[in-house]
Amino acid sequence: MKYWINRKYKNVYLHNLKNMMKGKIVAVLLIITVVSCKINPTAQNDLNYMQNIEQVATEASVANSNSTIQSGDQLTILITAKDMDVVKPFNQNYSSSEVIQSNSNASTNTPGQGSVTISGPTYIVDAAGNIDFPVVGQLNTVGKTLVEFKEELREKIKKFVINPTINIRLANFKVTVLGEVNRQGDYTISNGQATILNALGLAGDLTMYGKRDDILVIRTENGKITHGKVNLKDANLINSPYYNLKQGDAIIVSSNNTKDITAKQNPNTGIYLTAASIAITAVAVVISLFKK
Repeated sequence: MKYWINRKYKNVYLHNLKNMMKGKIVAVLLIITVVSCKINPTAQNDLNYMQNIEQVATEASVANSNSTIQSGDQLTILITAKDMDVVKPFNQNYSSSEVIQSNSNASTNTPGQGSVTISGPTYIVDAAGNIDFPVVGQLNTVGKTLVEFKEELREKIKKFVINPTINIRLANFKVTVLGEVNRQGDYTISNGQATILNALGLAGDLTMYGKRDDILVIRTENGKITHGKVNLKDANLINSPYYNLKQGDAIIVSSNNTKDITAKQNPNTGIYLTAASIAITAVAVVISLFKK
């Protein structure tokens, strides 16, 4: 009789213990789930670019694609013609063997991003927007794009040379990318043309914590500073005046809510979650032993 009572109480005790353990396991699992949801990166849909591209015209406006020449710009100008001896006076202090190197990534030596060669004499635009060009004399660049300046120079040289070819490149077209990207820094674009997507590509794209719908672009042009926001998730960005970058643009990528939440988390949270997982496994083993 005594043995039967003890056995009865033992079974009741074990039953209550198992129920209590199950309740604790469920509670711990719920806590881990909630914390994991807060720590996990943003949803995949928040990382996709140009999500509505099908509803947006595929031809971007080019009204703002051409930058005007600015003070401090380095213009590489080479004049060629059928008879190269004729154009030698316009290419003073330059020989065809000279090469000016312009790295596509000026701040970081990234594999696969070799240098692009730009050949020709280089002229620096002074504070008044002028350059001194051989034979022709002083030329003003204020408010002119490379294309406009090229045509103006062609008309002047045509007075001396038949059918001259004018090659002009902006040798120091530089943009700055800061914030939540994989490689922050200054980037020199060798051909003087770039979109915000090109610049972010050079910077290794945004990290998972980068805010893709609120990217700031700061622009200095003709002595005036302007700024605008770009939403990479909206395909209408191709019609934004900040889609095509200009000389000296600064792109700043801010952090999203996930990064802010993660920054506020206890640095030992991962350790706690690991310990909780081990504890749950141990409890499960104990319960299985009791069942036997």
